[in-house]
Amino acid sequence: MKERLIEYCKSLNIEYVGIAPPGPYLDFEKVWIKQIEKGHVSDFEEKDIKRRVYTDLVLEGTKSVIVCLFPYFTGNVEEANLSKYSYSLDYHTIIKNKLEAIGKFLESNIQSFRYKSFVDNGPFSDRYLAWKAGLGFWGINNHIITDKYGSYVFIGYLLNNYPFEPDRAQDRTCVQCLQCVKKCPGQCISGDFTINPRRCKSYITQKKGCLSATDIEILTKHDLIWGCDVCQDVCPHNKNIKATEIEEFRTNLMYRLEYEELKQLSNKEFMRRYGNRSFSWRGKGILQRNYEIILSK
Repeated sequence: MKERLIEYCKSLNIEYVGIAPPGPYLDFEKVWIKQIEKGHVSDFEEKDIKRRVYTDLVLEGTKSVIVCLFPYFTGNVEEANLSKYSYSLDYHTIIKNKLEAIGKFLESNIQSFRYKSFVDNGPFSDRYLAWKAGLGFWGINNHIITDKYGSYVFIGYLLNNYPFEPDRAQDRTCVQCLQCVKKCPGQCISGDFTINPRRCKSYITQKKGCLSATDIEILTKHDLIWGCDVCQDVCPHNKNIKATEIEEFRTNLMYRLEYEELKQLSNKEFMRRYGNRSFSWRGKGILQRNYEIILSK
């Protein structure tokens, strides 16, 4: 059945598929508790520690986790003011459709098959699951890195009740050149394969409410109004990588928003135009705020 799963994923143009064990993820729990103690957590992660460790609390009877990678790199664009991950139409929708197709395929081939699919909205660490599934190795910048596509990959997974044989985690790391540590706008990379997300520019561009003086200083380090690619751009593992072969990430590309357009749009019109883009989820106001702070530097 695992071979049939892999073949079906190939038909969806998914090259990287692996199986993570069902947990409990006690090694992750130790790292996560340390992050909490240091205050190095954002507002976007699951707050219930146990739901990040025990799969049965999310899908009762979980026996394996299917993990897929979705490369999205299409090249470097000098005039961009949006992060590379947001060039295409919303990756959440694209990946969710593919994960649901996998789930339906397995439902039709395995009796009493049950699953739950997640892309950026699950309680578990998707990078940790990708590592456990043998799909990549850890970078100092806390990204999962692949040989073919570097770290420019999205991650999706399906908790399920079928005992697929787990894959083995790769026993290696990045070259640890520390370029990401040195060049990070917020100096958020700790050097021990963890980060402080509250100092990450990508997090700050999505942060609601008033920004602190430190936030503003970090935000104005470069001109991206949404996200940040610095720790990936300087990574030697991302040199000479392949561009994505997933058609949905190669078409309908958009690299920048113009301030005059953004300022004139109503919230409703903004969502009508850009609601199918991943940068739209926080609304027009956050982007306009970021733009005005960067323009005033």
